[in-house]
Formats: sequence, C-alpha cells, structure tokens
Amino acid sequence: MGRNVRFIILNSDEQFGRELRALLLSFDGVKIVAEVDEPALLHQTVRQCQVDILIVHLDPTPETILPVAGEIAAAERNLAVFAVSSSTDGQLILNVLRKGLREFLPRPIDPKTLGEAIDRVVAQQGEHVKQGRLITVLGAAGGVGATFLATNLAVELRQLAAGAVAVVDMDYRFGQVATLLDVEVKYTLADLCHSPEALEAAVLQRALEKHSSGVHVLSRPSHFAQADTMTASACVALLSGLLQFNEYVVTDGPNRFDLTAKSVLDFSDVTLLVVQLLVPPVRNALRIIEGLREAGFGRERLRLVCNRAGRESGHLSLQDVESTLGLEASVVIPDDWATVSGAINLGEPLLEHGPRSKVRAAIQELAQRLHNPQGPSDEKKKEEAGKGSLLNKIFSRA
Repeated sequence: MGRNVRFIILNSDEQFGRELRALLLSFDGVKIVAEVDEPALLHQTVRQCQVDILIVHLDPTPETILPVAGEIAAAERNLAVFAVSSSTDGQLILNVLRKGLREFLPRPIDPKTLGEAIDRVVAQQGEHVKQGRLITVLGAAGGVGATFLATNLAVELRQLAAGAVAVVDMDYRFGQVATLLDVEVKYTLADLCHSPEALEAAVLQRALEKHSSGVHVLSRPSHFAQADTMTASACVALLSGLLQFNEYVVTDGPNRFDLTAKSVLDFSDVTLLVVQLLVPPVRNALRIIEGLREAGFGRERLRLVCNRAGRESGHLSLQDVESTLGLEASVVIPDDWATVSGAINLGEPLLEHGPRSKVRAAIQELAQRLHNPQGPSDEKKKEEAGKGSLLNKIFSRA
C-alpha cells in the first residue's frame, strides 16, 4: 500500500494488543492513531482522531462491545469497522454484519486476509489527503542533545522540503524547543490538546509560531499542572491534524514512556534514538529498544544517532555500541561544544550560528537521508578508539 491508512484499536487484552500492533505495523503505510480499552471511550476518540479503520476486539464480552461498534459504524459512514474474535459462532458473525461492520476477522488473524481487507477499504475510499511524515526524536538520557537535534533537524528539513515543517515540544514539563529557537509563543501544546475545536487546520495554523527559518513551533505547556492532563489520544489527534498541512512534523520526545509515548511512536514514520558514547545513555537505549520490541514496534522505523562523538570515545567505541544495540548509527555527530553552546545560549539554529560547522554538516546529512531515503549517501565515517570488550563486560552486569 502506497498511502497512509490510520487505525483506532479497541482492545482490553494486553497480550493480543501487542500481537495486533505488530501485525498492523508490518503493513506499509499503516499508522495506529489511538488505542482504547473501554467501549465508553470510543465515541470521543473517533470524534477526535481522523482515521480510516476502527478495529474492535469483541472478546471477552461481544454483547457489550458489538452494540457500541454498531453505533459508530452507523454514525461514521466513512469509517470502516472491523471485528476480531476467537469465536467463530455463526450467530456472532451474522450479528457483526447486521450491525454494519465491514469485516469479521477470526483469531489468530491471517495476515493475508487482513491485508486484503485493508486494500478493499483503501480502494473504496479513493485517494486520501496527502499526509506529511512524523519524525520523533528520543533522547536515551537527559543531556544527550535530543532537543538540539530536533530543532536543528526541523530547520534543515525546511531547507529541503517543498511544504511546511513544524517542530513540537513533547517534553511536557522542561521542554526548551522555543528557547533554542528564541521564539515567543502565544499558544502551547496544552491549549490545543484540551480543545477539540482547536484541531481544525485553520486554528492549528494560526496557533503555531513561525521562526525566521520558516519552521513552525509548538511549545510545551506553560505550567507543570497542565502536563499531568495530557492524554495520548489528544496528542496523536493533534499530530494528525498538523500532518494535514506540514510536509514534516518533528517532535522533541515524548520523554515520558507511558500510553502517550506508545501512541505517538506507533504513529511516527521514523524514530531517532539519540545516544552519546557513555554507559548510562547506551544502557538506557538498550532498555528502550527492548521495550519497543515487546510492544510490537517495528525496528525498521528506528534509527540510531550518536551525538558528540570524539569527546568520550576513548572509553566506548561506536562499533561496540552498535553491536550492543543491534543498530547501525544513521549519522555520527561530532563534538563541537563551543559552537553548539553558543547556538543554544543565543537561541539560534546552526543554519545561522554555525553554517559551516561539522555539527551542522552531520545534521544536514541526516535530514537529506530522511528526505530522500533512496538517494546516494557518502560512506559513514567512524572514529574508533579501541576494540576491547568493555561494553560486553558492562552490559553483562545490567
């Protein structure tokens, strides 16, 4: 499938949820916008999120879940509703069809059957509005440079993209995206997430602040108390709205690994995991990768970024870190603290503060690879300082 197909999942079985998530994300172009475990939450979630398919797990109480699914199928004519159950009782299947649901999928779900069902929905609905790409930037530890990378990556993508680019601060309490770009904001993530009307494209466009580079900025909540009220469905619905009129949306975070994080990562096209050549961030990265694997997150959408290389590499080599994490670094950003700290303190991207710096060149290379994945790229340069077994000894004690 060469287009975006957006799903909402209703499911209360955690084990089946992991299996279903992994199966859906194995299809090209599929995005999971939201997951809910209570039928009562389904109506609100469907209203908030722009989706194509709702998949409901009827077990263990189809008599409770099926009426709700039927109401939504009747009210949302453009939304295809699929039912999943381990039961193959003929009366249940007949009730599913009578309620107006498009498909009944018995467990275990056959991938070919599911793929054909998705293709039928796509064919019936025709072409979707073109969607932008969502790129999430995750720091494996505090201070590894994730915010600096997110803001400067957005600036570099704006130089390449034909359309608009936005950067969203999803460090709800201590985010510094607006500070690093020296932007005064009128509206924040919390203002938009707390109002369904704010998700309309015209309102979103007015709420974003424009940086001199052309990048649009959405800042973290102004107050700590607002961070506690952020919800997964609201965040993903907001990002979905932003992708309607931005070629790229780059998020700094989420840095809180809860339901919100899982939903945003499922929705992302690419996740950049940022590490330094130090034991704490590498150990955290290993835990993050394992957690994503258990949640059914596709590793093909995960990219490793090594930041500030050359400063600590006398202790850990890039080669050993890649071997430990099972990922090859997509880009290695050299250490140049004088240039980077100056850019941070002045609130300037490297495009303005250090246009010829090696750090900017590395981020430009990453932006080019994301913008044109099929294009040619130079062989990645690596600096190794020893090939000992230090990491194997360290991580054997983790």
